[in-house]
Amino acid sequence: MQLGMIGLGRMGGNIVKRLMRDGHKCVVYDRDAKAVASLVRAGATGSTSLADLVSKMQAPRVVWIMLPAGKPTEETIAEVSSGLEAGDIIIDGGNSFYKDDIRRAKALKEKQIAYADVGVSGGVWGLERGYCMMIGGETGTFEHIEPLLKTLAPGLGHIARTPNLTKANASAEHGYIHAGSVGSGHFVKMIHNGIEYGLMQAYSEGFNILKNKNSPTLPEDERFDIDLTDVAEVWRRGSVVSSWLLDLTAQALASDAQLTKFSGAVDDSGEGRWTLNAAIEEAVPADVLAASLFARFRSRDKNTFGEKLLSAMRFGFGGHVEGAVKPSENAG
Repeated sequence: MQLGMIGLGRMGGNIVKRLMRDGHKCVVYDRDAKAVASLVRAGATGSTSLADLVSKMQAPRVVWIMLPAGKPTEETIAEVSSGLEAGDIIIDGGNSFYKDDIRRAKALKEKQIAYADVGVSGGVWGLERGYCMMIGGETGTFEHIEPLLKTLAPGLGHIARTPNLTKANASAEHGYIHAGSVGSGHFVKMIHNGIEYGLMQAYSEGFNILKNKNSPTLPEDERFDIDLTDVAEVWRRGSVVSSWLLDLTAQALASDAQLTKFSGAVDDSGEGRWTLNAAIEEAVPADVLAASLFARFRSRDKNTFGEKLLSAMRFGFGGHVEGAVKPSENAG
């Protein structure tokens, strides 16, 4: 199947590589000509503009946009759609706000251009591990792009099948779902990222408590000098708190137990805020998710070892690079 990919960053480039490995044909575009050239050497067809990308594709075209949410995605959809025809499909695979998806789909439908929103999880590891995907769009659109999704998804892998699962052949077992109508894919991914904030915060706080058990403010016989690298490693093996985030934590601590390259000032990419907005709209309590987001805000003023661990996890799964340590900082 042919796909046009716009945006060849950490995830877009690897999505193209995984698709080509399975025989799909990709036409690629990025403002960085070097990124295009690199994928051309790997077998993709390069393009020098959005119009050039469209001209090199066969109808019905499927164009995947993998850019930051907001203005870059909005402008790209507007420009590329001006060259598309009835029956073509635009996929937004970034972390766009789901209400923007609904608005865009309505506008594109007037041109008879279909739209799908694909929430993608997998980060920089997706090329080898595969991508977990949540898709919003009409059933016919989903079915048309499903060959691409099957290639990108991780598949059954080595994960044990869920007992009593009634939909034994459902795509969910293979790592992708048709969540519903337009917007639902990004909505599910938005909540996924909100949960991610809470999980990461729990690890952060727990390891920070372990690290400070040797505090001079404690009675001497109650102080423990606990090896956090060992704790992370042992919890990976048979513990109920084991996870991929814990795997990344263990890797970060094994590389540098003091996490000296991380400042502890933790960014947020927007989905946590949107998750809380959704909770407010639905009158659903979200205490843990709210606290984890506010902890990130606080980290930018004063941070701890726990927040360094948050930064290390974000770097591990997504390659997110946060600010360097300031000479005056004394993170505990």
